[in-house]
Amino acid sequence: MPDERDTTVEWYRRFATLEARGASPLYERLASGVASDHEVLRLLFELPPAKRQPNLLFAAVRYVTGTPSGYDDFRRSLLEHREAVVATMLARRTQTNEPARCAALYPLLAALPQPLALLEAGASAGLCLLPDRYAYTYDLPGGPAHDRASPGRPARVDEGHVTGAVDSPLRLRCQVEGVPPPHLAHPGPITVAWRSGIDLNPLDVDDPDDVRWLRTLIWPEQRERLHRLEAAMDLAREDPPPIVRGDLNDRLADVAAQAPPHATLVVYHTAVLYLMPGEGRAAFTQQLARLGCHWISQETESVLPQVTARLPRRPPTDAVMYVLALDGQPAAFSAMHGGRLRWL
Repeated sequence: MPDERDTTVEWYRRFATLEARGASPLYERLASGVASDHEVLRLLFELPPAKRQPNLLFAAVRYVTGTPSGYDDFRRSLLEHREAVVATMLARRTQTNEPARCAALYPLLAALPQPLALLEAGASAGLCLLPDRYAYTYDLPGGPAHDRASPGRPARVDEGHVTGAVDSPLRLRCQVEGVPPPHLAHPGPITVAWRSGIDLNPLDVDDPDDVRWLRTLIWPEQRERLHRLEAAMDLAREDPPPIVRGDLNDRLADVAAQAPPHATLVVYHTAVLYLMPGEGRAAFTQQLARLGCHWISQETESVLPQVTARLPRRPPTDAVMYVLALDGQPAAFSAMHGGRLRWL
């Protein structure tokens, strides 16, 4: 079994090469620097393993001292403000609330019997509980079979399929790769009769500190993500979705029981279950079976072995991609921060 310290170093190396590279030059430099900085690593080793996340460390430093100019500035800020940064890391969680992830959820939601009752596990501020309030543009492979991809010939693209709340101030664009199943290719509107979330520490879009934390979780160079966050928070403030505070397994059955019986109950989550121990994940999936609901998961391949075992091929190795699944059956690979779907 690998040493916890080796695991943390590898975590930062992988973050630099697979997550930050091409997405955040600053975070790539910071993660590479931490992986070989013994003093910073000693600080991390004093924290519980779940609190050593690159995203959490970098966001906490920015939350306390602002965005660093480079690794030396980051290191100096971290060590000079060690107590405040550690306190932030212990008090906060990443809770990245990326509304663009709804573009992956939407085709699956649209294919289910309407209206829907939505229950999100790990809802953060509830921005992914609003899929019916966003507009979507999908760049879809289309046309007859002879227009599909062949060796040396790319698939013809049907650009600009727009759906959802087409007049919404927030439009999410998603690049689609591969050929989607016919019933998912051109998703129509969805109707939400009820929605709720569960989170250990719900964030409030009307709380200035929570909003500042959400903004800080956006990677420094990603201005488009910041604009999406602001637009989604404005929509959430108009009619905030209720989010119940508590442990997912403790509250799931009670919250699900509040859904109206005439609606199709859908429990979903993105990058949440990896924070739970294996027995907690098993308890969660057992509860889902008892609820008799639909289940949409977006997690990395190591999180849900029963889903991964059904994959017809492995995820891409050049970037972190989630396995998007409906009722345990893989449907696509989806990008970490939205914007890309690769149908299976």
